[in-house]
Amino acid sequence: MRHPPHHPPQHVLSALRASLVACAVTAATLVPLTGTASAAAPACAVEYSVTSQWDSGFQAAVKVTNNGAAKDSWSLSFDFADGQEVTQGWSAKWSQSGTTATAANESWNGTLATGASVSAGFIGSWSGANTVPKTFKLNGTTCNTDITDPTDPTDPTDPTDPGDGTAPALKASGNKLVDATGATRRILGVNRSGGEFMCVQGYGIFDGPVDDASVQAIADWKANAVRIPLNEECWLGLSNIKPEYGGANYQSAIKDLVTKVKAHGMTPILELHWSYGQYTGNSAGCSDVHATCQKPMPDAQYTPAFWSSVATAYKDDPTVVFDLFNEPYPDRATSNLTEAWTCWKDGGTCPGIGYEVAGMQDLVDAIRTSGAGNLILAGGLAYSNDLRQWLQHQPDDPAGNIAAAYHVYNFNTCASESCWDEQLAPVAAQVPLIAGEIGENTCSHGFIDRVMKWFDDRKLSYLGWTWNTWDCSSGPSLISDYDGTPTAFGAGLRDHLQAVGE
Repeated sequence: MRHPPHHPPQHVLSALRASLVACAVTAATLVPLTGTASAAAPACAVEYSVTSQWDSGFQAAVKVTNNGAAKDSWSLSFDFADGQEVTQGWSAKWSQSGTTATAANESWNGTLATGASVSAGFIGSWSGANTVPKTFKLNGTTCNTDITDPTDPTDPTDPTDPGDGTAPALKASGNKLVDATGATRRILGVNRSGGEFMCVQGYGIFDGPVDDASVQAIADWKANAVRIPLNEECWLGLSNIKPEYGGANYQSAIKDLVTKVKAHGMTPILELHWSYGQYTGNSAGCSDVHATCQKPMPDAQYTPAFWSSVATAYKDDPTVVFDLFNEPYPDRATSNLTEAWTCWKDGGTCPGIGYEVAGMQDLVDAIRTSGAGNLILAGGLAYSNDLRQWLQHQPDDPAGNIAAAYHVYNFNTCASESCWDEQLAPVAAQVPLIAGEIGENTCSHGFIDRVMKWFDDRKLSYLGWTWNTWDCSSGPSLISDYDGTPTAFGAGLRDHLQAVGE
């Protein structure tokens, strides 16, 4: 998608600046805190999870469930054992005195009914050790007194293990996707935006939680794939990116999310979304040379290196899919479609684009030269909405493992069954076709219902944009909470995925 909320609306960014900073993931520790079997049920239950951790800091999430009488206001306190300090937080008023951290309700989430839960999060600093708190009190009453310490090696459960699901190794076979057994598969899932913009804007790595619970919520929709947008400057750790959000830290965070997605049996799709290169022509998203918006084509300076690095990291993992470039639009830089498609495939000096372009062939070559045989997706022109000359310009792939990517929203040019019959059906007859993004700006799901029916009838693949809690009025957001609560738009995708149940 080429407009907000890829870059979240201003009011969302303001909230992010004030409170949200996600950091490179080195471990994800989910600690369910439960009372002893012999004790009475506690007045409250707490889940504390370290969702990201790096050299001197960490991000954590806390969820408290009230098992007692309803409360008009609440305050949750706990003690750190190793000198950790809360540096900032969200969804609560955070404070700390000595070793005791306290989260008090905001004006908008003070009511806590019996059986209800509330969640909050914070960024903290640590050194030496980061032992999880062992005692939590809600309004002065102890919630859980006997907990499992995830640092104890004798613990029979492994709280860092996000699951034991198995993601399939997908490959193009004719015009179908098949797994290692040769069985036909479809990709049906969601996009998880954030990794393309948070790092370059200096706020973190992800937008919202990427802990196991949030990934489980995606799987609960019966999704079998998650598309993960990336930023090439963040992956490569270029000098304009804060070190804590770039390079090895960024790559580690992506790897951790990929691991969680796979553990729930879902296919991770790594996709280049924002890239380098100054473009100020028709439909420019920004005038910045850096990867702060969507550009019409990949750049020759960094994008081949990006894909070479990504491919090297995942060449031994055929369950990971590579999506070359989110939404090419060289056709906006020139009125000549022949020139646009030539630019798309071969790159070089392209009309209307002021930087040296890497074509889709360059990117395929970078991946295959790295030794990776993973499935590759390549979107066409017009923000991946135009595939009319895709077959004629299909990149040469020595692995024969490439598919066509297509994006469709209700406001696109090719957004009707007649257009799909004319333009998509011939492509789908020759190669696998995946709609990497489907959505609509109506806050409803009437349009994607039609898209899904057309794709279902032909056993094709699609993913909804996007698994983020943005205001529906500013763009298609599938959820209102990372526990999987759908928006009116998202309910259409959720109900359909659960119905087809692949």
